[in-house]
Amino acid sequence: MFSCLGYCFKLKWQCLCLRPLGYDFFISYIFLICLCVSCRRGSNVSLVLDMSALGSVEPLSSAVVTPRERATQEYLQSAGRVLSRQQLHDITLNTQLLQAEFAEIPMNFVDQKELDIPNHGSKNRYKTILPNPHSRVILKSKNSNDLLSSYINANYIRGYLKAERAFIATQGPMINTVNDFWQMVWQEDCPVIIMITKLKEKNEKCVLYWPEKRGIYGRVEVFVNNVKECDHYIIRSLTLKQGGQSRKVQHYWYTSWPDHKTPESAGPLLQLVNDVEEDRRGFTSRGPVIVHCSAGIGRTGCFIATTIGCRQLELEGVVDVLGIVCQLRTDRGGMIQTEEQYEFVHHVLSLYESRLPVEPGQ
Repeated sequence: MFSCLGYCFKLKWQCLCLRPLGYDFFISYIFLICLCVSCRRGSNVSLVLDMSALGSVEPLSSAVVTPRERATQEYLQSAGRVLSRQQLHDITLNTQLLQAEFAEIPMNFVDQKELDIPNHGSKNRYKTILPNPHSRVILKSKNSNDLLSSYINANYIRGYLKAERAFIATQGPMINTVNDFWQMVWQEDCPVIIMITKLKEKNEKCVLYWPEKRGIYGRVEVFVNNVKECDHYIIRSLTLKQGGQSRKVQHYWYTSWPDHKTPESAGPLLQLVNDVEEDRRGFTSRGPVIVHCSAGIGRTGCFIATTIGCRQLELEGVVDVLGIVCQLRTDRGGMIQTEEQYEFVHHVLSLYESRLPVEPGQ
């Protein structure tokens, strides 16, 4: 046994001499363990490690998944509470139950260390609200080495039935990210933009990123064709041009969401959801709908969760708000920020349910 260990250590030392420490250290360590196990079991099967193949293998990620992170992912991927139409009505009245349920949902915020992009902080409106790496939008850049030019604080969000890239959730544009924002709109072929914040609510929440008539933002030219003022939001019909191509985009600016709380009535948000869905179906573009507030997680999460929930109620006659929020937070941490917003989403969906036709036998 000891002679075997000595031989294994010799092999390990030879492996370490071949390449610098890192991935090869891991491989050589596994090699050592496997040899020892083979020896202890009395196996007569030869273990062969082809060192020539190591150069073609991508190094393993150095990130270590902690038990807490693993528990977060397991919860977000498995939690849910499917509600019938009657159960939705009942639970909407049970504030205490909804608050307790919301408190159990992990936020899934991103650690600064997970984003290996130099100076990305200059493009974040809030230091702690960062895009989750696996689903973040990456802007196309001529210089592949300039990571910052490809960075935007935005994530692709799945929709109903986990449809990929149904939405993009992003922060309110800043002075130095307006061009990035319009580049994303063009790159992703987005037909609709939803803005759910005022420009200022005590502090700046978003800069004015569209022109009065015509504006040029980087390589994208934006024209405002028409402005329609509704009771709770303003609709702008836009034309975007770049490189001889042009596209139509609808911009909805929801202006009646009060500061630091939720709306008193669920009707306006529900109307916005219905109008956006109607517009979306009329566009030839099948790109994601862009939704933003200030941080891109609270009101943004409410809008997207309501849209998905309405679709589920319409087609299935049930809704899983808990499951929807878990799906959203998997794609972008912190979606639906407060328990009041969680309750509000239930109220909006309950209102939508009350307007659906009564099913046979219900």
